[in-house]
Amino acid sequence: MPPLNPRLLAGGLDRGPRRKSAAEYIEGVRSGNRVILSQAITLTESTLPEDQKLASDVIHACLPHAGQSLRIGITGIPGVGKSTFIESFGQLLLERGHKISVLAIDPSSERSKGSILGDKTRMEELSRETNAYIRPSPSGGSPGGVARKTREAIILCEAAGFDRILVETVGVGQGETIVHSMVDFFLLLMLPGAGDELQGMKRGIMEMADGIAITKSDSGNETRAKIAAADYRRALELFPPADHGWKAEVILTSAMSGMGLADIYCLLENYLEAMSRSGHFQDRRKSQAVYWMNEYLAELVKNRILENRESREYRQDLREQVTAGTLSPFEAAEMLLRHALDS
Repeated sequence: MPPLNPRLLAGGLDRGPRRKSAAEYIEGVRSGNRVILSQAITLTESTLPEDQKLASDVIHACLPHAGQSLRIGITGIPGVGKSTFIESFGQLLLERGHKISVLAIDPSSERSKGSILGDKTRMEELSRETNAYIRPSPSGGSPGGVARKTREAIILCEAAGFDRILVETVGVGQGETIVHSMVDFFLLLMLPGAGDELQGMKRGIMEMADGIAITKSDSGNETRAKIAAADYRRALELFPPADHGWKAEVILTSAMSGMGLADIYCLLENYLEAMSRSGHFQDRRKSQAVYWMNEYLAELVKNRILENRESREYRQDLREQVTAGTLSPFEAAEMLLRHALDS
């Protein structure tokens, strides 16, 4: 059996006869070439040092051409119909003249080391549209690594001319916080029948929401949907007012009939206008950029420590002491950091 290509094992980009230069990636992305856009995003996902350096050059060159989109985060419990909503709402955005990119983020993919491959099959109609681009969740790595890859994909998609970026949470749990840190507007999808959901919904997720869409609000669900909307509005009133003055609205929707989708579009446009006028939109982008820098710095420090060969035996010794209960995890982490800095 022939040996496996180490570049493929490392998640490298050695899939063609010749590596593209940074200039070729940049030109392809800027011209809206979706094949090269996909290759550039794959490049950012590689763990090989040479690919990471090339990806950094591409991102740096694309950065001045990014930032002109509205980034929309979409989350909701399983079964709420995120993909169906995105496909229908995406069609509305296309009709309004927008170019849209759909990115999925799933921090839980760390467990399986695999990407979510079903995004395009779940949005068959949208994936065939010329002005729509759908990208599966980045594969493997830590939640922080998945988030970084998605942030870089946003920059590349914006540089390619997409002016509406939809970021969907696929996993459940920490994905909401990660997505909120990289979008301008955070849309929470909920089902009719609010009672049980409100009891199980994390307070923080509802506080993060800039808007709530109640899905599947037709076909016999009208009464339950209206009751749910009233419950959600009452729940939102219990939260302290946001510092930017925006109050989240609750809208009844149906992806199947199109009910409420135009209202969601108007909500987004009103938000963009109001937040741009107040300066909050720009301030939020700036604070997110600093947050990304700090998050990536923490990831770099952690990776450098874990990859340090001189620290392996010392780390193993600390691990044994922690598992034996003779050393606290916190003290062990501090000792490992000091050892790495001194080595």
